[in-house]
Amino acid sequence: MVQIIAGDKGKGKTKHLLDKANAAIKEANGSIVYLDKSSKHMYELSNKIRLINVKGFDINDCSGFLGFVCGIISQDHDLEMMFLDSFLKLACLEGQDISETVAALDKIGEKFHVTFILSISMDAEALPESVKDKVIVSL
Repeated sequence: MVQIIAGDKGKGKTKHLLDKANAAIKEANGSIVYLDKSSKHMYELSNKIRLINVKGFDINDCSGFLGFVCGIISQDHDLEMMFLDSFLKLACLEGQDISETVAALDKIGEKFHVTFILSISMDAEALPESVKDKVIVSL
């Protein structure tokens, strides 16, 4: 399953994502991973959540990003949720259509029972029609 927190830059998406991750770990039976473009939010996350700085890896396109996500899932059979902050940057999708990538994450999530929560720096109205139903927070 994919859920989206959408809003323009500076609207507070990361705060919502951090709060949601910290709340989720309290009820989780498995593990939670938080992907970000830096490590600056390390101290705002519960120490039970694994923070991965994606910029430390050589990801140059969307398919490389999806492979990276699948690699994480393959190494952690107890993974329940993945939080993806700055999704457009992480997935190398800035200025591109996100429909296929979100659909791919949806299939991966269904197959491996992982929920993906994405923060996307776009107004919810500007998102493609195929992903608008996945928006849980619009800022």
